[in-house]
Amino acid sequence: MSARVRRALLAMVLAGLVAQAAATPATVAAAAASQTVSASGAGDGAMPGWIVRTDAPAGWTADCCTYARAIGVNFVLYQGEWSGEPNRVMVLNVWPRKLPSLDDELKADRTHYLARDVAAKVGSFPIRHRGMPCAANVFEGTDHIDDVVVFCDPGSASGIRLSWSMSFADHDASRGPLLDAFMRVVVATRYERAAAAPATPPATRK
Repeated sequence: MSARVRRALLAMVLAGLVAQAAATPATVAAAAASQTVSASGAGDGAMPGWIVRTDAPAGWTADCCTYARAIGVNFVLYQGEWSGEPNRVMVLNVWPRKLPSLDDELKADRTHYLARDVAAKVGSFPIRHRGMPCAANVFEGTDHIDDVVVFCDPGSASGIRLSWSMSFADHDASRGPLLDAFMRVVVATRYERAAAAPATPPATRK
């Protein structure tokens, strides 16, 4: 990630924006204009069904089942018309937990990214989330595309881990507001265990 974007992210962390420790009139207004959106998944073996909710910024379109499914992710948030391009799109991924720790997830992500772009610049730092441990990888690619990926761990009982990611051009003049909106979506993310489906009653013999 470019030095300017890295500084912007660090400033958000230091200012407590990602923790939302104190609500200002501006953040209250933003919260009032946002909408709660969610993605869900069925249980699989030892992994129970899950629901992930967050607060979508005003003016952003939420999609779980059309464009998100087409590109193989659980959820997307985007502005304007869907372009098919990854830039400026917030992406939610949820998967069964297999690696031992959140740090291992970040390491695997960095390894995968650097296998594609060995000259990329990489940084990582923790995210202050009130409900679960989260940490971010930030990448500055040689293609001049910056990527932010935040991994979160809802706990071993959930059977899952999740990530939010967003990409944008390193010269994007609106990267500050984009990062602000992205981090607010991250810290607003909540995990819920989905209610078990009712058992199917046995067929009545005739």
